[in-house]
Amino acid sequence: MKFFTSEFTPFIPTGSRRRNVMLLLRFLAVLLLLMSTYTVLFHVLMAAEGQEHSWITGLYWTLTVMSTLGFGDITFHSDIGRAFSIVVLLSGMVFLLILLPFTFIEFFYAPWMQAQSEARAPRSLPPGTKDHIILTSYDPVSMLLIQRLEQYGYQYALLVGDLQEALRLHDLGIKVVFGAVDRPETYQAVQVTQAAMVAATGNDMVNTNIAFTVREISASVPIVTTADSVESVDILNLAGSTNVLRLPELMGEANARRISGVDARTHVIGQFDNLFIAEATASGTPLVGKTLAQSRLREYAGVSVIGLWKRGQFEAATRDSLIDANTILVLAGTKDQLSRYDELFCIYHVSGGRVIIIGAGRVGRATARALEKREVDYRIVEQVPSRIRNSEKYILGSAADVATLEQAGIQDAPAILITVHDDDTNIYLTLYCRRLRPDVQIISRSTLERNVSTLNRAGADFVLSYASMGAGAILESLQGSGVLMLAEGLNICETEVSPILAGKRLGETDITRRTGCNIIALRENGSLILNPDASTVIPKEGQVIFIASTEGEKRFLDEYKVRLVTRKAVSPLHAPRPRRRWLEPKNHPLS
Repeated sequence: MKFFTSEFTPFIPTGSRRRNVMLLLRFLAVLLLLMSTYTVLFHVLMAAEGQEHSWITGLYWTLTVMSTLGFGDITFHSDIGRAFSIVVLLSGMVFLLILLPFTFIEFFYAPWMQAQSEARAPRSLPPGTKDHIILTSYDPVSMLLIQRLEQYGYQYALLVGDLQEALRLHDLGIKVVFGAVDRPETYQAVQVTQAAMVAATGNDMVNTNIAFTVREISASVPIVTTADSVESVDILNLAGSTNVLRLPELMGEANARRISGVDARTHVIGQFDNLFIAEATASGTPLVGKTLAQSRLREYAGVSVIGLWKRGQFEAATRDSLIDANTILVLAGTKDQLSRYDELFCIYHVSGGRVIIIGAGRVGRATARALEKREVDYRIVEQVPSRIRNSEKYILGSAADVATLEQAGIQDAPAILITVHDDDTNIYLTLYCRRLRPDVQIISRSTLERNVSTLNRAGADFVLSYASMGAGAILESLQGSGVLMLAEGLNICETEVSPILAGKRLGETDITRRTGCNIIALRENGSLILNPDASTVIPKEGQVIFIASTEGEKRFLDEYKVRLVTRKAVSPLHAPRPRRRWLEPKNHPLS
């Protein structure tokens, strides 16, 4: 009975369906009247010819002629009877072969299929749904965010206003809810008052509408929106956004941090409470040519080296890890320890060459601003004249033209940053620049995560994904969390100690072989144990901080049945800068 009701509910005459039902009934009434008229005229004409037939026979003749079956067992002999047969035949073709199928499809089959489709794309969430994330657009950022949410076990709902698109995404396994993102009823249907967060990643105008609409319903739900332009930040805040993310600025800061060969300062990329994660280039410092054991960084500065970047490849830190001119050190330490590192090394190697930025879009301009803060000279190559802002810093021309790149200073440039929005263009330019300068550092942008590996193969030392940057920033806003994106596909994570590991010595766990993760710190009673050795006992109550690829992180969470902690990881844009003093080279302990 329940199935029967659900199947025929769409045909209950409510709203626009009432009109369809009335049109269908009118058509059937006309068809029935026409058939009755033909049956009566059949008897009149047959009687005129001296033939007698029953009423059932008359109806039978009318149906066979109108449906063009025409068995021929009952025929007229007079011309008027044959003319009548022609009229019945032609009208039957129009009504039964054309109008009836069209009417059936339009008023019966199509509504039924529409109802079945709508049933596949839900319009609401159950009343008890809570702590879920509401997404309002399907773009590269939200695509990757959905993967991360599923990985970490979060519930989510993606709002889609187009039914066909909703059905397509539903068939792909995406948890969609069909509804317009600018209607309060939609957010009430998805239990927005009990949600953990609303994430709007569309354009600035749409995001403003969403934030304003949601804030009218709930005064407390966190709303995270992205902003393309700096002018939109205040408007989005006024509309009710809890956190406005300027992804171009995040990309620009990340681009600037990745540049080697311009200075040796530490650049903070994140923070777990009092633990800072920073990067520093070794080029031009006394560290080049030494192993980590020989560098004695822990003795002199107190910092721990948790990894090394070499030409875009990450290596876990060991005592025998060799530091060369292309090495970027990944450091962990307190604010004072990073300050001490800067006292030792930040006076070394300031490149005389100019960094080249290809593309004067939002990310390119944000990268230029970040370089200005570091007092690094740069030139932006742009082929659209309207984007030229400063003739001294901009080079008008195509980056595919070697003369333009020579004018920008490619022969002496320590790094080239490719920030164009189109991934295909970035791959093309990466290949071209790598052929022109095999030794230069190339940092490229990727809009879609799937193109990261292609850009690496093309010759990029670092690839920063717009999607990963956005998904990571939203996750930080969501869980305040134990995930810090170190680079594309490489994260620093913090979890509670698993009962499986509690009380064991680190060397007994075989964590690296099992999961591919490296433990970089343990937290017990608020104190940190950095770079614990194999004899360190894992506390029964505390946290584990480890570095891992995305796949390794998933294996760790699955293997040890733990979840990420909800501890605030400060983004690099808001992380406090350590106070710096200068140390003269003659007093340097490694000179």
